[in-house]
Amino acid sequence: MYNIQIRINAITRAQSVLCRKEERLKNKKRWKVPAFCLAAVLLAASLGGFPPAHRGLYNVLAREDVITLRVCNWEEYIDLGDWDEEERMELDNGVDILGENALYKEFEDWYYETYGKRVQVEYSCFGTNEDLYNQLTLGDTYDLVCPSDYMIMKLMAEGALEPYSEAFFDQEKEENYYQRGVSPYIAQVFAENQIDGESWERYAAGYMWGVTGVLYNPELMTQEEASTWAVFANPDFYRQITLKDNVRDTYFSTLGYLLQERLTEETFINAPDYHERLGELMNDVSPETIRAVEEQLAGIMGNIYALETDSGKADMVTGKIIANYQWSGDAVFAMDQAEEDGVYLEFAVPKECTNLWFDGWVMLKNGIGGDLEKKQAAEAFVNFLSIPENAVRNMYYIGYTSAISGGEDDTVFSYLNWCYGAEEDEEDTVAYPVGYFFSGDNEDEDYVVYTTRDQVGRQLYTQYPSREVISRAAVMWYFNEEETRNINQMWINIRCLDVREIPLWCVLLTLCVLAAVAAAVILHKKNHYYE
Repeated sequence: MYNIQIRINAITRAQSVLCRKEERLKNKKRWKVPAFCLAAVLLAASLGGFPPAHRGLYNVLAREDVITLRVCNWEEYIDLGDWDEEERMELDNGVDILGENALYKEFEDWYYETYGKRVQVEYSCFGTNEDLYNQLTLGDTYDLVCPSDYMIMKLMAEGALEPYSEAFFDQEKEENYYQRGVSPYIAQVFAENQIDGESWERYAAGYMWGVTGVLYNPELMTQEEASTWAVFANPDFYRQITLKDNVRDTYFSTLGYLLQERLTEETFINAPDYHERLGELMNDVSPETIRAVEEQLAGIMGNIYALETDSGKADMVTGKIIANYQWSGDAVFAMDQAEEDGVYLEFAVPKECTNLWFDGWVMLKNGIGGDLEKKQAAEAFVNFLSIPENAVRNMYYIGYTSAISGGEDDTVFSYLNWCYGAEEDEEDTVAYPVGYFFSGDNEDEDYVVYTTRDQVGRQLYTQYPSREVISRAAVMWYFNEEETRNINQMWINIRCLDVREIPLWCVLLTLCVLAAVAAAVILHKKNHYYE
């Protein structure tokens, strides 16, 4: 059953809770113990008569034995608990899920039960990848952070990351939920891509993932019109569509438009090295390509309504615009919200290509500092979030798609059915295969969602894109310093007035006007003085 109303309630409740920014509070309450109790505990320990069941208490009191784990994540990107009873999930596989407390707080208890040691999580947030990088540059120290794909690559290239231990990759270890449960598709992406000869999987563990595309109102725009990056230049939608106020996303979409003929050629698509060539084309930041993108984008800017960072979702719901560039997770959020108001939005992935994005957990060298206990705690935090029930809680709470499929545990797939599976008496249903994500085989009959026809192109399609969509997805790489400088200058030229393009006569005229205004002001003050 598609539990849309419950999910909308959860999103609304999550926003109100997250506005309080609980995760930003680092000051922990100290455990107050009467003096005579403390003396008794220490005496028992010194006499060797300390019962094993109480040794944990002694460790808590000895502050130096508590592992402090400093975690920095995106804002609004983890389940903070406090669910209403009506939000309790009873999945088809018999698993019962209710988020009562923040997951990072529950981790502290789980770690003690699993490893017999106390850990204290200092949880904080960042707003953008650049914010995080600036925080690190200015001296903020964290052990575990969750940046996006290109920032992970940048940190790898700079040698700032601590590799995961060999023990983390051992699937025989009961507590290694990540290795046993990560999607085969995500695992392949992380294993095949490299920075300086080292694969991403050595340094990063997937958290959330998705694609980019066009969120649109099907009553005002056809699927065919929305299924191309050319839509942003379509004069039929003059001032009715928005792009992201983000150089990487907007560069990608404009480059896709610029190269649309080549990207859709049959010979190109059917080439044996198609994915390698697609990645190279969509990451071309040569000076010539940047100039071509800038020229193309300059024309697009005259056609779109605006550049936006987060307002696009609300503008789609209210009808202020009819389409916008969107990340898959935010597109699902907007569709849910719009449906509550009786508006049905859809999501299209351009035929040319799409950007495969992901956020992942990485350990920082200057945070871990060679401390093996801290490193174990950081890896355990990743494993704890990868427990299928916890992956479901995060997806339900924040609306994005977890990199966890669950392995032999079918809880995540049961959640997918809980959200999108058709009712038994539904007649107009379709089979939607997601085997590529759950088992690595899209023909796997165990991983087919039987859903209502309208879900193809809506929330299910957006959260778990079809295999056909994934086949034309490209990761956007990180750029070196010179490339970053060039592409940022292009963005400045687009977003601001480029003085280099202003005619000399216009500059001289402006200077004359300013000089005349200044002279008039001086003359007025002088006359006023003599009066």
